[in-house]
Amino acid sequence: MIDAIETFFLETVGRELCVFFCAMLPIIELRGAVPLGAGLGLPWWQSFALSVLGNTLPVPILLLLWQAIMRTLRYFKWTTGLADWMEARALRSRERVENRAFWGLLISVAIPLPGTGAWTGSLLASLTGIRFWKALLAIVLGVIGAGVIMTLVSYGTVAVFEAWF
Repeated sequence: MIDAIETFFLETVGRELCVFFCAMLPIIELRGAVPLGAGLGLPWWQSFALSVLGNTLPVPILLLLWQAIMRTLRYFKWTTGLADWMEARALRSRERVENRAFWGLLISVAIPLPGTGAWTGSLLASLTGIRFWKALLAIVLGVIGAGVIMTLVSYGTVAVFEAWF
């Protein structure tokens, strides 16, 4: 079964799109996509670019729709717990973000730890009322920062500098 899944993704979808789509997934996001690209043998720059693009693509949609998504999740009794968990997870960073809206959001997204990516940043921006363009810029810059960190960690500092020189 695992071989069939691996064959489907690597031969049908391709290594590049696997990394791109992995970066779009909540929870995994760029933090999983960059190491996946390294594991699949992609060059560091390609893994970085695909991961940043894939992680950034859902952000404008999320910023516009989070309130509706949360209302819908709370409408159904069996998904109310998920909505509460997501909101509690995002609100852990609320104080840091509210005090310094732009920089707090950027730093919160850039820290490559579980629950601190673009999806959580979008929810946090929506909950704290940060304006769309300000939130979008902070999240995109945070994703780029997290991408730099994950690329250095995944590919190794020496490998990155060898490719440049």
